[in-house]
Amino acid sequence: MYRDHDRSKNEMTSAEQSGSAGLRKGVSAPPDEVDTLVKNAVFGADEVREHSREKIRQLASAKGIFLASVDGLYRAAGKELYTGIAVPAINIRGITYQVARAVFRAALKDRVGAFIFEIARSEIGYTAQRPGEYAACVLAAAVAEEFRGPVFLQGDHFQVNPTKYNSEPERELNSIRELVREAVSAGFLNIDIDASTIVDLEKSNLEEQQKENCRVTADMTRFMREIEPEGITISVGGEIGEVGGHNSTVGDLRAFMKGYLRLLGPDVMGVSKISVQTGTTHGGVVLPDGSVSSVDIDFKALEELSRAARKEYGMGGAVQHGASTLPDEAFDLFPKANTLEVHLATGFQNIIFDSPYFPGELRDKINQGLREKYSGEKRKGDTDEQFIYKTRKKAFGDFKKELWDLPGDTTMNIGETLQERFALLFKKLNVINTVDLVNKYVANR
Repeated sequence: MYRDHDRSKNEMTSAEQSGSAGLRKGVSAPPDEVDTLVKNAVFGADEVREHSREKIRQLASAKGIFLASVDGLYRAAGKELYTGIAVPAINIRGITYQVARAVFRAALKDRVGAFIFEIARSEIGYTAQRPGEYAACVLAAAVAEEFRGPVFLQGDHFQVNPTKYNSEPERELNSIRELVREAVSAGFLNIDIDASTIVDLEKSNLEEQQKENCRVTADMTRFMREIEPEGITISVGGEIGEVGGHNSTVGDLRAFMKGYLRLLGPDVMGVSKISVQTGTTHGGVVLPDGSVSSVDIDFKALEELSRAARKEYGMGGAVQHGASTLPDEAFDLFPKANTLEVHLATGFQNIIFDSPYFPGELRDKINQGLREKYSGEKRKGDTDEQFIYKTRKKAFGDFKKELWDLPGDTTMNIGETLQERFALLFKKLNVINTVDLVNKYVANR
């Protein structure tokens, strides 16, 4: 169990008791109204879509569900007020309402409060989900499953495109600022800026390597402090090592923080966490038969980076990306290494597409559509299995309506499999029974 160093089990505020009572209500079938509202929030014409999203927000608020920043919880970790939990950040690429319901069911079962829903800049594009739509789907899922309390939405990998940055830097940064503004307006109060793509490892020293990363991350942090809602501190994340590249070191962290803090200034709240590279690749490394190869994560480096982030800079710790395709036994090691947050995506996608309940005719239609539309992305030497594995994430956008309209029993069976997976990960990442911890450190607005 996580260790909360500043609280007895009997200490609960009235607000927390109310939240716990809500969690104990359990799961009930959603009213048809919620199903209809969320479908209209995704596929409706402009006026119907916006009305449906507003109605979902009103329903959520009336039931004690609110969008929140995880910053307070992470600052508490930075002060070592609690240790030993790794918060799962879950990327949902498609059938978002249905998948989010499975997440909430798993959370309710074990009183999990520390978990995040997120979507990356790239995913917003190829899954055809703008922040407002994603927020509506997650909130509707919370209403349907009778969840209560804070819900965390996160902009994941709001990433700098190095090619665009090198040719037109201000235009690229403006596009990220506009995405941040859109996400914050939709209720995303947790934003990860990823300028690790412009770290230059050919420079002679670490500070020079991280220089542009520092500049961009400081600029984006100041921008978020200017637009964050009154009374809310957005949780801002930085990144020092591009996932799939050079493994991060404490030296990299110190070089980044030195430059970042100097540019940010003493009067602006900085990042609450730092994403690092310790050996993973997004989606895993796919083999010719379509399976994923094993990965060797440097947990010692991860622990050292988290320790330095907390003790030297007051951050919550280090963040691990690209973890969803790891073997089950690896997840027990993240809390032991005091990893702050673990990002999970492709593994859930695989559960959906590889499910024995997934209609074979639709799978064949999707695969053929991918071959026709994305043939130019097939690398020389790749098998068809490798190509399909790498590109099928784009089916969530290309076949969005077909996936939403899967038969009810199919959705139910896949949802049950996902729920079991979420429950297992919650246990291994040690976030069960964290409702009270979250209520203690997260502001209720």
